Amino acid sequence: MTPFGRRVRDLRAARDVTLTEMARAIGVTPTYLSALETGKRGKPTWALVQRIIAYFNVIWDEAEDLQRLAELSQPRVVVDTADLSPQATELANLLAREISHLPPEAVAELLGRLKILRRRG
Repeated sequence: MTPFGRRVRDLRAARDVTLTEMARAIGVTPTYLSALETGKRGKPTWALVQRIIAYFNVIWDEAEDLQRLAELSQPRVVVDTADLSPQATELANLLAREISHLPPEAVAELLGRLKILRRRG
């Protein structure tokens, strides 16, 4: 599941909306919406994100958060390390190989550390 998919599913659950109802309202199939939520489809288009924001009638911070999560929700990522250090290439390869074996706590810890480093940089 992608971060965007999780947020959409949480919004639907909080508002007691079925997948079929929402899909019909935003102009997609229930199959597509389900695949978007579970990460079986790539990140949504800007237009679709806008329809989802309008559907849930969210504004300001929550709308910006949905847009940010959509940008971070590509389920298949390619990392180009061609012009980076050997350590960066090693990190990218190690993460690609090991991420499916990491416990959720380790993933959360690594994500938190990367966010801290990004803010410092």
